[in-house]
Order: sequence, then structure tokens, then C-alpha cells
Amino acid sequence: MTARHDVVVIGGGLVGASLAIALEDSGLDVAMVEAAPAAAMPAVFDERNLSFAEATIHALTALGVMQRLRAPTGAITRIHASRRGDFGRVLLEAADYGRAAFGQVVVARDFGEALESRLAGVAGLVRHRGARFTGFGLDDNGHRVLELAGDGPSRLRARLVVAADGMHSGVREALGITATRHDYGQVLMLARLRAARAPDGTAYERLGDDGPTALLPRGDRAWGLVHGVATADAAAVQALDDAGFLARVQDAFGWRIGRLLSVGPRSAYPAVAMRADDTIAPRAVLVGNAAQSIHPVGAQGFNLGLRDAMTLAESLSACARGDGDPGDPALLAAYAARRREDRSRTLDFSDGLARLTANPGRGASLLRSAGLVALAALPGLQASVVGGAMGYRGDVPDACRAEAVR
Repeated sequence: MTARHDVVVIGGGLVGASLAIALEDSGLDVAMVEAAPAAAMPAVFDERNLSFAEATIHALTALGVMQRLRAPTGAITRIHASRRGDFGRVLLEAADYGRAAFGQVVVARDFGEALESRLAGVAGLVRHRGARFTGFGLDDNGHRVLELAGDGPSRLRARLVVAADGMHSGVREALGITATRHDYGQVLMLARLRAARAPDGTAYERLGDDGPTALLPRGDRAWGLVHGVATADAAAVQALDDAGFLARVQDAFGWRIGRLLSVGPRSAYPAVAMRADDTIAPRAVLVGNAAQSIHPVGAQGFNLGLRDAMTLAESLSACARGDGDPGDPALLAAYAARRREDRSRTLDFSDGLARLTANPGRGASLLRSAGLVALAALPGLQASVVGGAMGYRGDVPDACRAEAVR
């Protein structure tokens, strides 16, 4: 007999797991299909540094996840942005906006452990671990039949399928939803490093022709590095010894935190953006990186995906209270409409920033410099940028507001 569920979430990573937790008290029968076996963590929970916006912290606190972090987080109390070769800079202080911090830096591995701890206590959640989605069918009621491979059942029936299976989503492909991709020609090197100066709450973004060099204040008194290199140079940079790599980063970033002293293991990720042409289909919805994947400049990727999850959970919980159908076309259309402004503005901002900041032309340099000067001088413009960076664009889900955690 094929198990039936109201909602099946495909993908147990950052966004999928957060959605499953958010649906705990919805009254819906929820299952999650996870590729990682029970004894392993999803690969996404590695040493990379995640920058949680204020709205994200509110939501994860309301879900009971932030409280389960065992490692200290790093508060971002100040943002310093500049570009090599251009004049002007932007310095934003959280205190100027009545905030103790703009956000927090969390190591993905620590976040994964906190999510897993919280998931273990979610009442009623059925987890199919070590299972992989392979295709769709339909039953006589028009509900989705999911074909699975690996451990557990080979089929599940769902009134709603949520694709949270990443940028290379097999669910999106099976739904026939097309996507637009853009390769920025950059590879991003991530690592933990130490410098002469320990973090003081400042998040640095130093932009260059080959992408950003960002240093984020971690909670363990080290810096979280993101260093962009041209794709053509990536193999050579990866082959550098620690001293050579530190010298390269020092040259790109400068001496704002003194000499760079040591660097941990490095990982590399290509900078590729993807935007699904639709986020809904009959009895299906895309969230997180399955719906959109963006350049990390500005650190908006997970924050945007979490707002997808929280908005969907809000919509589904309201539907369940009214004994409605979670796969109702009107409900999915309303969800997509709620997400449209935030999604469009965040994607356009991230893409525009990535393209402009990496353009080496003199005209672009003058435009960037003028923009930095204007942003530094105009409080109203700063407030708009800061509000978006903290997660307050468009129709913000209730859980992302401070009132949700009081």
C-alpha cells in the first residue's frame, strides 16, 4: 500500500528542513524525503559561513532552532563595502538603525546540527531518509504519486509536493519547469582564517574584477572568508599552498585587519545563478535553491529561501485550519503572488550587484564610485538597502517579524 500524505517535502537541506519544522503545528500530515541516510548530514552542512539576516533570525528563533546552536554565532554590527580601484566606500552601523546587529554569522555545520536536533522532536513528521526522488505519476484523485529509489517505500502519494532539492532540482525538471541560468565566470573559495586583528563585528565586502573578497566575523574569533577568482584561474589558486593563498587574499583584500596569519581547509563553488521560470505547478511548489539560486554577493541566498518556506508554511497552516486542500490551485497562486516582489527585487539586486561590481571598465568604475558615494551620503537610500539586507522586502511572513519571538 502506498503511504498518503498531505505534504511531501523533497530535500532535507537548509530550506526543506526549516519548512518541515514550520509545519509542525499546522495539522497537516507531512513527510520529508532526504537523500542523506540517517547516519549522515546533508553535504550542504559543511564549513561554509552563512550570514543570517535579522528576519531569518526571528524566524529560526520562532521555530526553536537558533536556541539549539551549540557554537557561538558572530554578530554583524557593521558593514564595510568597497571596491578595489574605485574611490568611495560604504560604512553602515547597526546602531544607526536602532539595532544591536544586522544579523549573525553561523557555520553551516553548526546550523545543520541544530536543525537535526529540532527535527528529531517534530511531532508527526515522517522522514524517508536515504531516499531519492526519481519521477511522478498521478492517482485517480489527481494527487501526485512520487517514485522513489533507495531506502524506504518506492512510492508516496501527496496532495502537495514541495521541491526543496537544490539548484539542480530533479523535481523541477520532472515538472517541466524551465529555468534561466547565468554563469558569472567566477569560482568562490571558502575558508576559515585568522588575522592579526580578531573580528570586531565588522563584515567586510571588498569587490574586485573576479568577484568579492568577503570576511565575515565568526563567533569563534576567526574570520569566514569568501574569495572570488576567475574560473580560468581556479585550478591554479586551489593548488596554492597556504602561504601562497594567504598572500593572494591579502593582496585582494588589503590590510584592514592586519596580516592574515593562517587559513583552514578550502572549498570551492562555481558562481552560477538560476531562476526558475515558474515557482508553482499543479500540486507542486518550488522553494529555496530549487526556485532560485543567486550570487552570494550580499549574502541573500538562504535568507530568501527561508522566506519562501515561512510564507508557504503560513499559507498551508491557514488552509489546514479551514480544512482546505494544500494543493489547491488558488492557494498556490496566492503564495506565488505573495513571494513575487521579494523574489524579483532580491534576485535583480543580487544579479545587478554581481555584474556591476565585477565589470573592469572605466565607465563602470565611475558609476560604481558614484554609487558608493551616494549610498554613503544619502540616509534614505541607505535605509532602503539596509531594510532589504535584513530581510524586509515585499510581503514579509509573520514569523520573520520580531513579534513572532516574544
